[in-house]
Amino acid sequence: MHRVLSAILFACVLFVLTPVETSRAQITAPAAERLVLPAPKPGHARPLVVIVADAAGAETTDFIVPYGVLREANVADVRTVSTQPGPLQLMMQLRVQPDETTAQFDARAPEGADIVIVPAQMAPRSPALSTWLRRQAEQGATIVSICEGARVLAYAGLLRGRRATSHFSALRELERAYPDTSWVRDRRYVQDGGVISTTGVSASLPVSLALVEAIGGRDVAASTARRLGLSEWGVAHRTADFRITGGDYANGVGALVAFWTHETFEIPLSDGVDEIALALRADAWGRSFRTALVTTRAGLAPTRSRNGLVLLPDAEPARAARRLPMTEGAPVSQLEATYAQMRDRYGRGAERLARLGMEYDPVP
Repeated sequence: MHRVLSAILFACVLFVLTPVETSRAQITAPAAERLVLPAPKPGHARPLVVIVADAAGAETTDFIVPYGVLREANVADVRTVSTQPGPLQLMMQLRVQPDETTAQFDARAPEGADIVIVPAQMAPRSPALSTWLRRQAEQGATIVSICEGARVLAYAGLLRGRRATSHFSALRELERAYPDTSWVRDRRYVQDGGVISTTGVSASLPVSLALVEAIGGRDVAASTARRLGLSEWGVAHRTADFRITGGDYANGVGALVAFWTHETFEIPLSDGVDEIALALRADAWGRSFRTALVTTRAGLAPTRSRNGLVLLPDAEPARAARRLPMTEGAPVSQLEATYAQMRDRYGRGAERLARLGMEYDPVP
């Protein structure tokens, strides 16, 4: 129950009851769309990429999608790292076993990573994470924040004097808290030197493909995009298309208060599961404000995903349990099917909340 409540509270953080407006301080980004990355460090045959989380937990899609996309494209060596040993609880009820701790990574690769990817964190002001990120930046790593991972970078001082972006609902607060950063709208991802940042949760897909293109070239990125079900991964985005209204607030609060309407779904885990599709589906359902998710596998055996991520089940399968509606196809088509299933089950209000939470086009 604690993890379910944590997931709901984390989802609520993304909803600020103020409309998103195009302010006079809005920054217009340069036209260049392709990311530029330095060559891998000496001794690295190809880029060493770390996806890092504080032990308190991180956002599901922000963490899993870059891992899955970069491993799928096979253009980099990818590691998952946490500030402490042991399992890592991701929001929306997925639990993973990172490859190593930050201390273990430092001992194994004292030269540092080439690219560090920072999801939104449950503890964005984690001293351990901030210190580690500053050291990686000093060693020349390109730092990439996904969604409200920008809070982590801003707190660590890595965005001073830079242009950056984040989830649409956080921009006005970030402008007040960190006025020494130029907060960009109308762009899915922004590069300013050695720092890259993105808009909301779903931007993890295009920025991951942009990284693939920067490392392995356009053809590799296009092939990976086709497998995911994406036709493009450019920077085009309209922040003004995402606006939280009084009706959205009422729908969210009403759904949370009406606990008797809440449902729990099992997510059966098996080796080879597509971690990208799993993360997108789980994240969307969790943002309906009506659904709790429990991962299951007989014997509670750890599960290795399609690209090697270790997923840890929460419970044994229950004989009469509801199971997460599954669909076939590419991960993006499965996300769209999830929204359709959510609309049929809970109505358009729940679907809209889930799309807003992931900053996913279009918002009905």
